[in-house]
Amino acid sequence: MKNISIFNQVIGPVMRGPSSSHTAGGYFIGKIAASLLGEPAREVEVVFDPDGSYARTYREQATDLSFASGLLGIELVDERFFQALDIARERGVKIEFNVRKLERADHPNAMDIELVSAGGKKLKIRAASVGGGSVEIREIESWPVNFTGLYHEMAVEADAGAAESIRQKLSRLAGEPGIQVRGGAALVSARAREPFPEALLTEIKSAPGVRRVWMIQPVCPVVKNEPPLSSAAEMLKLAGERNFSAGELALEYEAEVLGWSKEQVLDEAERRFRIMQRAVHDGLEFKGEKVQLLKPSAGKIFADERLARSPLGGTYLRAGARAMAVMHINGLRGVVCAAPTGGSAGTLPGVLVTLFEDEGVPLEKILRGLMAAGLIGAIVDSRATFAAEVAGCQVEIGAAGAMAAAAAVDIFGGSARQAADAAAIAFQNIIGSVCDLVQGKVEIPCHTRNAMGAANALLCAGLIIGGYENPIDLDETIDAVYEVGKMLPPELRCTARGGLALCPTARKL
Repeated sequence: MKNISIFNQVIGPVMRGPSSSHTAGGYFIGKIAASLLGEPAREVEVVFDPDGSYARTYREQATDLSFASGLLGIELVDERFFQALDIARERGVKIEFNVRKLERADHPNAMDIELVSAGGKKLKIRAASVGGGSVEIREIESWPVNFTGLYHEMAVEADAGAAESIRQKLSRLAGEPGIQVRGGAALVSARAREPFPEALLTEIKSAPGVRRVWMIQPVCPVVKNEPPLSSAAEMLKLAGERNFSAGELALEYEAEVLGWSKEQVLDEAERRFRIMQRAVHDGLEFKGEKVQLLKPSAGKIFADERLARSPLGGTYLRAGARAMAVMHINGLRGVVCAAPTGGSAGTLPGVLVTLFEDEGVPLEKILRGLMAAGLIGAIVDSRATFAAEVAGCQVEIGAAGAMAAAAAVDIFGGSARQAADAAAIAFQNIIGSVCDLVQGKVEIPCHTRNAMGAANALLCAGLIIGGYENPIDLDETIDAVYEVGKMLPPELRCTARGGLALCPTARKL
């Protein structure tokens, strides 16, 4: 079971646009690389595979700035983000991004990183950004590992004969560490939910046979406990036993996973909702000539609807305009809350802010709806992925629309089953959607697809509350979406090598 936290992997991270896989993921990988090196970097080379997503889009989607920010310890939302590469040069840090064939490239967002510290320490790692800002360190100096930055993590390279002694020392805190043996060497790897005590670290580093020790500090709140569920079937069973709505169950889920109180969870939910609301307002007010390729239009659409100048106005159009407004900010590399990704960051805010500001829904219900959306997203991530590079736009904006549909049902008093059914039919409406971003930018058709996701969410919530009986449940729907996504060719999975991206007009932009 994946240890999924709603705030770590679904309603979050709080990030700069445009892409959680490329921007937030690149940032976290840079931060983890710095932690593993353990000393200030002097030279860094990042290599992307030519057949992967990063090779075509890393500049357009700010992976270079994000990685440099993480490496240098600049917060992702810091205004210095835009000068990260210049700051690296000022500090005497040489960072190169190159494209060449990677051996055993096992993910579209894989990268190899080689680092040299100011003191001459060297490190080579294989990393991958796996969707929604989640990352994996898959190799350290050719040793296979599975580190995520979600825990306190350690790898100890030692003489093979010393491995069992090191394992025993680490097992005091880290459960059951793993051991790999290669020739006369071994790697002992461990993760813990609490920091490794300094005394234990000193003991391990000075133990006979130890060659190298690598440490990763967590990049987000540590998951303290196993999730209580990973499927819609389990969600409905628990909700039935406790007579909970999806939102009420989501509060318990996140409190248990992170070891927080429900009050802490609600406080964090409000903080993230306010970030969404601010992005909506900023996007509606943006008056610049362009986002990147598009002229900003959300503010005009919204104003025309308010003044009854639009013949097709109403809640759906306002939600769509607000969703586009967030994507304006996302495209400008402003601060948004991934929900569940940067490319789908507008859909859920479009729905929630519209219900809050236009329909007068109390904040308490909005926050519970936000958490209900997060629980649906946690189930999606448990069974599938949020990476368009793996399964197309359907697992980004499609997932966001499913989450928003569940949120709307919960807000208007629907049951957990109705929330799951609304999520299912919203997903069914976008199954097969490809990721064909024009010019490698999260803009065309991402802006209008987010608007569609918001409107579709409200429609599906209304259909379910009105009495539509969904015959194919959410778990089966997610599985079908995932299988369809894996059937898509690489050209239609966030590489800008197919679909709308190859239209003659698109290529001229």
